[in-house]
Amino acid sequence: MEKNTGLMRLYYASCYSMKGIKAAFANEPAFRYEVYAFAVLFPLACVVAQSAYQFAALVGVCLIVLAMELLNTAIEAIVDRAGTEFHALAGVAKDTGSAAVLVVLLLAGLVWGAVLWENYV
Repeated sequence: MEKNTGLMRLYYASCYSMKGIKAAFANEPAFRYEVYAFAVLFPLACVVAQSAYQFAALVGVCLIVLAMELLNTAIEAIVDRAGTEFHALAGVAKDTGSAAVLVVLLLAGLVWGAVLWENYV
């Protein structure tokens, strides 16, 4: 079997990425909520940001939240696939993935709070 290169490789990689986003949206309520939040926060960032840097920070941190949730979903899927019996390391993997999402959500709150403070207080 021949490997795809160039634009075809990019096309197939994009298709796989969209498949992953669709799966996360269909199966993960947290990801759906974060997508809905992004749909509200993106236009809000257009209004709140007073520079391109602020806009990039506000939107960028939201995209980081989505990316981290996708990684957490991938970790959970791998752990669930590995077996149904309880194992302490499976719990650690799931808990630390969840903690990573929490840390990024806190970062998002910090960035949004800092921009709002700088612009309106």
